[in-house]
Amino acid sequence: MSGHELPALLGLLPDAVVARFLSRGIRSGRESPPQVALRRASAPCHEGTRRWRTSPVRELVEEAMSRHDGRRTAADGWLAPRLHATLRMTRAEAADSRLWNFLALVVAPDYVVWRHRGADSEEGDGTAAAARFSGPHHTQAFARLWWAAELFRDGDDYRPVEVACRVQDVLNTTMRLDVIDHRPTAQAMLRIVERALDSGVRRPGDLVNALSSAVNAAGSTLVYDVLAPDADIDTDAQLDWIADGDDSPPAPWERLPEGPHDGRVATSAVDALLPLFGRLLADAPLRRRAGDGDTEITFTGAGVSLAKSGDRPSATLPAPRDVKSTSIG
Repeated sequence: MSGHELPALLGLLPDAVVARFLSRGIRSGRESPPQVALRRASAPCHEGTRRWRTSPVRELVEEAMSRHDGRRTAADGWLAPRLHATLRMTRAEAADSRLWNFLALVVAPDYVVWRHRGADSEEGDGTAAAARFSGPHHTQAFARLWWAAELFRDGDDYRPVEVACRVQDVLNTTMRLDVIDHRPTAQAMLRIVERALDSGVRRPGDLVNALSSAVNAAGSTLVYDVLAPDADIDTDAQLDWIADGDDSPPAPWERLPEGPHDGRVATSAVDALLPLFGRLLADAPLRRRAGDGDTEITFTGAGVSLAKSGDRPSATLPAPRDVKSTSIG
C-alpha cells in the first residue's frame, strides 16, 4: 500500500469511527481511508511490545496478494496460519473488534478490497461488504482468518486449517457454531470434509452446510465432550509461545509455521465422533440447486455416497468404524 507511512504498531480503532468514515468509495477501492483521522481516533494496542508490529503483517498481506493473484479464495489457506503465527495473542485479545478494524482500515484496506470486492455492475463499481472491514469474527476479513486458524489448528499443527480454508462454507457457516469450541468436534468434522475433498465430491460447500447443521442440531441433545473428552489446553505453553513472538523470526512462506505446543487433540476422541457424524451426515438433506438435479446422500457399510438423482455416485467417503453400533438419541 502506498501513499502514506505505515504506523509502527497496531492500534485499536472503535467501531463507531469505522462507521463514520467507511464510504462506498473506500469499499470499492477508489478512495483511500483517511489515515490521519483514523490514527488519531485509535488507541494504543494493549502493551507496546514487538508482537504488535505492523510490518510483518503488511509483508504477509502483500505476499498473499502477489502469489494468489487471480485466485483470491486460495489466499485464505495460505494467509490464515501465517497471520495467526504472526499475531500471537490470547482469545480475549483477539475478541477485540477494534484491532481488526485497525488492520482493515489503516494497515491493509487494499487487501480487504482485493479479497472481498464484488463484481462491477450497471449500478457502479463492485464493493467489499462493510462487514469485511468491521464485522463479526466469522466475516471480518482478518478476524475470520485468525479465528479459523485458532479454532481449527491441532495444537502446533496448522494442516487442518488448510483443509478448513479449502471450502469457504467452513469459514462462513461452520465457524459460527458454538460446538466448534470443542476441539475433537472441529477435527472430526474436518476429517469428513477432507475425505470428501480427496474423493472428488462435487459441491463440497453443500456437504459442509449439511454436516454443520446436523452436528449443531444434534449438539443440543448430545454432549460431545462426554462422548469424546478433550484434554485441557496447556495455557502455560500457549502464553510462552505468545511471549516468544517478540523475538520470533517472520512466519515462513514456503512451509507452515508452528503454532503453540499447547496440546494436540487425542486421535481416540476424534475417532469416537466419526461414526456419529457419519450417521448425522447420512440423514442430513443436501441443498438442492435449480436445474442441477437432486443431490442425494446414502450411508452404507461401504461409506457415504454423494450422487445426483439418476446418476452413479460421484464420490464415496470411507465409512467410519462401528457404524452400526452408533446410537443417536
